[in-house]
Amino acid sequence: MNYRHAFHAGNFADVLKHVILIELLQALKAKPAPFCYVDTHAARGRYDLSGEAARRTGEHRDGVLRLLDAPALPAALQAYVELVRTLDGASADTLASYPGSPLIAARLMRAQDRAIACELHEEEAAVLKRELHHDARFSVHRRNGYEALKALLPPAQKRGLVLIDPPFEAQAGEFALIEAALSDAFARWPNAIYAVWYPIKLRETIVPFHRWLAAHAGAADVLVAELLLHPDNSPLRLNGCGMAIVNPPWRYDQALEAWLPTLAERLAQERAGSWRVEFLKRN
Repeated sequence: MNYRHAFHAGNFADVLKHVILIELLQALKAKPAPFCYVDTHAARGRYDLSGEAARRTGEHRDGVLRLLDAPALPAALQAYVELVRTLDGASADTLASYPGSPLIAARLMRAQDRAIACELHEEEAAVLKRELHHDARFSVHRRNGYEALKALLPPAQKRGLVLIDPPFEAQAGEFALIEAALSDAFARWPNAIYAVWYPIKLRETIVPFHRWLAAHAGAADVLVAELLLHPDNSPLRLNGCGMAIVNPPWRYDQALEAWLPTLAERLAQERAGSWRVEFLKRN
């Protein structure tokens, strides 16, 4: 409850997460049937990059800003840049604001699609409700997103995407909360796509979660995509991040491999960044 994403909006982790989110939503749109988007930790939806929080850390400068004017980007990264620019509406050489996952989803959803956005923090939830008050496709709940999966799934729509993007205030203990929520969600809505963001500090804290996913995802494929800016051997900094994707679209591993190397190159810091795409389980 102490976490504020405004300090980190538009950083390298947001870039990875949001490029993947855009691609998954576009895959769902490839079929005419409606889908439901569920965001368990939705936060406020839009972040002021000129505000005190963003200026204090400047993380967006080493994230989204590195892509704004980059030449010859792969299609997925170019689509991400164009969407961020459209939602911001600022001049071509800068960004005044950065969109959160709910606003990105709202931009891509069709009239027949629906969304459930959960945010426990009172102020963040209030801001999100104001952002989306005009959008009848969205239902915004001020509640624990993990508990909402049990209470609100399955939705009326048979297809959909669940994004789980917690602040990891519980550190490694957050994985236990995710596993408990997913256990019930898999049973209630087995054919949905599940995308789980996680930080990478020490590799040894992530391996048990990957093993759990492979063992408990039923008949679903489980794919992971990771971006590392530093070696994954220090608990004192965010060395990278990953997304675990349950029920990924067909050949989505190939789609990731088309743009992740470029992203790692563009966002590299001390030395060349690294990336990884791997199936934890494939049927």
